[in-house]
Amino acid sequence: MDRGEQGLLRTDPVPEEGEDVAATISATETLSEEEQEELRRELAKVEEEIQTLSQVLAAKEKHLAEIKRKLGINSLQELKQNIAKGWQDMTATSAYKKTSETLSQAGQKASAAFSSVGSVITKKLEDVKNSPTFKSFEEKVENLKAHPFSILST
Repeated sequence: MDRGEQGLLRTDPVPEEGEDVAATISATETLSEEEQEELRRELAKVEEEIQTLSQVLAAKEKHLAEIKRKLGINSLQELKQNIAKGWQDMTATSAYKKTSETLSQAGQKASAAFSSVGSVITKKLEDVKNSPTFKSFEEKVENLKAHPFSILST
């Protein structure tokens, strides 16, 4: 059977994502039958190893679940531990530390600014209270409080 007759029976490898199809075809054509057979054997061996490892992993996960069940560790406890560990890991990062430090400094500056604004407002209120106009107004209010009906007589 020549290549044209093989059609769908060809066993050329399918190119992986991003792999150049032309490079794959030319690489297969440059391999001898012995090299191709050796690669097929290696492929089968690697696939068998992957299958074995998957089975071992499944058995280990089952054993892990059984140990956790015996220890009384449930999913909620695990979730809490994972969240706590994640938070601890995140707070240990330099990005978190820098952000926290920056926010702390911004808070201190904002606090100082508010304090300064408060001092300015207090000073202005004292200035108003000590002004002649306010003094005159204050005296009139005091007179009114002392003699509430004096407005009616004028």
